Formats: sequence, C-alpha cells, structure tokens
Amino acid sequence: MLMLVIYSFNSSRLVTVWAGFSTHWYSELVTNVALHEAVGLSLLIAFASATVAVILGTLASYTIVRFGKFKGVNLFSFMTTAPLVMPDVITGLALLLLFVAMGHFLGWPQDRGAITIWLAHVTFCTAYVTVVVSARLRELDKSIEEAAMDLGANPLKVFFIITLPMIAPALVSGWLLAFTLSLDDLVISSFVAGPGATTLPMLIFSKVRLGVSPDINALASIIILIVSVIGFISWLLMRRAEKRRLQEMRNIKYS
Repeated sequence: MLMLVIYSFNSSRLVTVWAGFSTHWYSELVTNVALHEAVGLSLLIAFASATVAVILGTLASYTIVRFGKFKGVNLFSFMTTAPLVMPDVITGLALLLLFVAMGHFLGWPQDRGAITIWLAHVTFCTAYVTVVVSARLRELDKSIEEAAMDLGANPLKVFFIITLPMIAPALVSGWLLAFTLSLDDLVISSFVAGPGATTLPMLIFSKVRLGVSPDINALASIIILIVSVIGFISWLLMRRAEKRRLQEMRNIKYS
C-alpha cells in the first residue's frame, strides 16, 4: 500500500517507471465524470443495502433466537445464512436467473441496473447481519425482558424500549459490515448489473484489465486515507469510552 501511495504521485503514465513527483493524477480524478457517477452509485447502493439488511437481519435473527421452535426453523435458518457459504459466482448467477424469470413472468424488473444490484446486495448482506445480531441476542439476559412484561409492557414495547437499545452495538456493527461488503462487491454486481449501472469496483476492474492506470493509484490512495482516518477516529472513540467505563468502575468500587 505504501508503494501504491508513492506511485500515485508519479508523473509518468507508466506505473512501473518513476519519472518525477506530480499531483497530475489527483487533478484528473476531479474531472473524471464516470468515476464520480460510479462512486455516487456505489455509496447510494451501499447505504440503502446496509439499512434494509439491518432491518431484515434483525427480524430474522429475532425470529430464530426468540421463536426457534416453530416448524421449519431449520429451513428458515439455512435459507437466511445460505449466502455465507455459497460462492459469489453461484449467488450472482442464481440472482441473475431470478431477475430474468421475474422480468419474464411479472414484467419487473424490465432492465437490470441499480435496482437489481441493490436487491442482490440486500440478499447477501442480510445473511451477515443475521449472524452478527443473532450472536448478540443469544448473550442477552431474557429475565430483563420478562420482568418488563410482568410489569405490564407489551412485547412490542419491550422490543423497542429494552431489546433494541441492548443490541444497538450489534446493529451498528452489522450495518458497517454490510456497508463495507456492498461497497466492495464486484462478482455479484457484475452478474446483476445492466449497461447503465457501473459501480466503483466494476469501474476499477475494467480499467485494471487494460493495464494499471496511474489515476487508479490516486483513487486507491484516497480510499486508503479515508479508511485510515475513519479507523483512527473509531479507535479513539472506543478508547475514550473504555477509559470512561474503567473510571466509573473505580468510582463505584471506592464509593
């Protein structure tokens, strides 16, 4: 990654030959309309996919953990987590055939594009969210929920007032994981995308197939910088929260 960042400042069009320092390729990114459209589409699909995947994954995990004795629970669990073990090629091909059959019999979707990519990403991202949230739900103390219902709260109120705040860290983790997986996906998107929808990984892959372009180095360097800043801020916030928790425990101990 360090070499990639260094060669993003290379003035030569050949990425393997150093010809001097230059920021030319970063300025090229500013005027690259196709790249801007690909980034915007990828971010939009990733945000929408992660949001819907968290909702569906939470409902699925709650059903499996809290109502795990209904008929067909094993089949439901398998169908929910199947994208985890299926190769991306198989998943992409299956979704492509599904969309073609839906278009033939239902008339929708008529063309493949951003909608089909979004539906495909929701499908496999939901599986990851289900696993993350299910693990958190199994660790919760059910006696707190039962006590709230004994005091007169209905199940819906218990879920939103007690259960949801307790699994909030898992929801955030699942959303971030789904967002990252959707933003990074190439194989499944290539199967279900149409000619008018190109995500950022698809654009980068199409450029790399014709030879590594210096502007790709510049784009990758920007992505590395953004991820590093976000990771550092997350680490800093977690460190402060841990210090605050330890301080509160010391105060309770001495009091």
